[in-house]
Amino acid sequence: MVFSSETFLFLFLPLALALYYLTPGRWKSLTLLGVSYVFYAWWRVDFLLLLIGTTAWTWITGRMIRHAATDRIARVWTGIGVAGCLAVLGFFKYFNFFLDSLTGLVGTTPDAIGVHWQIILPIGVSFYVFQSVSYLVDTYRGDAPEDVHPLDFAAFIALFPQLIAGPILRYKDLAHQFRHRTHSVQMFSDGMMRFFIGLAKKVLLADAVAPLADLAFSTPEPSMALAWAGAVAYMMQLYFDFSGYSDMAIGLGMMMGFRFTENFNAPYISRSITEFWRRWHISLSVWLRDYLYIPLGGSRLGPVRTYVNLMTIMVLGGLWHGAAWTFVIWGFWHGAWLAWERFSGWAKSRSTAALLRTLIVVLLGWVVFRATSVVEAGQVFAGMFGANGFALSPAAAFEITGESVAVLILAILVAMIEPWLGRAVEGPLAPRPDGTLTATSAIVPPLAVTALATLTILKLAEQSFSPFLYFQF
Repeated sequence: MVFSSETFLFLFLPLALALYYLTPGRWKSLTLLGVSYVFYAWWRVDFLLLLIGTTAWTWITGRMIRHAATDRIARVWTGIGVAGCLAVLGFFKYFNFFLDSLTGLVGTTPDAIGVHWQIILPIGVSFYVFQSVSYLVDTYRGDAPEDVHPLDFAAFIALFPQLIAGPILRYKDLAHQFRHRTHSVQMFSDGMMRFFIGLAKKVLLADAVAPLADLAFSTPEPSMALAWAGAVAYMMQLYFDFSGYSDMAIGLGMMMGFRFTENFNAPYISRSITEFWRRWHISLSVWLRDYLYIPLGGSRLGPVRTYVNLMTIMVLGGLWHGAAWTFVIWGFWHGAWLAWERFSGWAKSRSTAALLRTLIVVLLGWVVFRATSVVEAGQVFAGMFGANGFALSPAAAFEITGESVAVLILAILVAMIEPWLGRAVEGPLAPRPDGTLTATSAIVPPLAVTALATLTILKLAEQSFSPFLYFQF
């Protein structure tokens, strides 16, 4: 079940919200857990057992850490707990990759050595495993709350708004909200508006430019025009698809009284890769910093070790996204640029040239990220650098619609002026200093979002099913 489906919008969400608000306060976590399990089981019931098992493992080992007699015992239990969680991720996400790579090195295939089965990747496993690991490490560090109720913890791990594609949350940041959270008409309304803004990003922008990206990456020898158009289209598709999901998750959380961390902050206005990773998938960047980069030594052990640490976390971040060599290369690419910017001082540049350079670096990285293989990425790169001619072929020109080109231009404009759009809304439409709303600020935003929601739902009704891109990770 995806947020941009009629089943979710007109069946699951209304029923889930009705049950949630009809439930007495002390039992809301139980209702939230129940609807979250239904949401996850809608995909596959058997993998719900894996989610429940991971949750139980994490909570039990967390208690063992908290009640350990010595720091050494606590450290051992932390290692056991984290190893168990990572074993789940490693088996389901990387077994196929490991086996294919190993057999490829010796010139054979898994079938040839008698392995005829492939592991299915449980949806959302990368996200809930990372949340489990952060809880165990925070417990060992003394950062997690002492009184962790198993029902609240299970509801946190399974929280359906962010279960499938983040943001990656940490229990220590939400623990107080599970005990005491505010429900109000204003917060519900704000959450609903945020949800529909995210839905519009997904349906009106990301899905509309997706055919152009698909065409470029499926064409064996794309021309320069097609390769660049497809790469830029994917750059916009991925951003509005994933940031749209994050907006919807944050909005759904607000509708139930939760405040989730922001996950995006206009990443395509960044003037360095260092800044880009402060603005793109913020919850993952913070997770990698707090649970990998700093424990590895961060920047405390000299410049060479700093560069190695940056490369390491980005390669691991690439592998987190997917079990393929393209993700390893993508992580290496970003890690190398982070290290170079730290060495050269480019991370501090604020020029227009720095903005253009950063966009090109990110764009080239997205080509590898999107490609299904290194060979496919090479074909697109060849097209981008003119190896296959410059103009669109008649066949490609026939498949490209005026709508996709127009929406691509619109998406680029929106991505580049996002901060100014936000300030334009927050300025004249902001509440008075005393907190009351002016007539304009009380009426205009809801009307605008209502119109946007109507247009989005009409568009949704006419298009085919389109899952979120980050579901595959």
